[in-house]
Amino acid sequence: MKKFIKYLLVVIAILPLTSCNYNSLVDKQQGVEQTWAEVENQYQRRADLIPNLVNTVKGYSTHESETFEKVTLARAKATSITINADDLTEENLERFQAAQNELSQALKSLLAVTEAYPDLKANENFMNLQTQLEGTENRITTARMRYTESVKDYNTAIKKFPTVIYAGWFGFSPKPQFKAEEGAQRAPEVKF
Repeated sequence: MKKFIKYLLVVIAILPLTSCNYNSLVDKQQGVEQTWAEVENQYQRRADLIPNLVNTVKGYSTHESETFEKVTLARAKATSITINADDLTEENLERFQAAQNELSQALKSLLAVTEAYPDLKANENFMNLQTQLEGTENRITTARMRYTESVKDYNTAIKKFPTVIYAGWFGFSPKPQFKAEEGAQRAPEVKF
């Protein structure tokens, strides 16, 4: 009889926990981790393309070494900062994003160098790399959008009542979102 009462008490204790949607929180947390991995994957793809792009441009321009150095250093910095999905905090995401933004700026400088080399702009290898880089930037945007949606879904779930009561007990804490880089609200100036 005592065993039965123990089992009954365990069942009674577990029943309220089913209303906290523990399993759905685990699913949502895994979704955040999966979408974060995709963001990292796309940034890695971009980092892998950069040496080929730099070498192609280098073949045409020998006196732009400062630009090449900036791109190489920015790439090294961006690839050295990684975040484990378990360590997604505001500070870590800001450091990661700052390094990625620095690399984006360096790439813009590299692509601007190509304006001085008409033969380079017509080079098939360069055109292919530029297309791949553009596609990668679009994939990064898509991966970040999916991550943002996943984080919104997860953060909303852990803040809803009654789940908010239980979420902290099980270690579910809010995940950080991407923020627009400084000056993103201003349209770029185009000159002809």
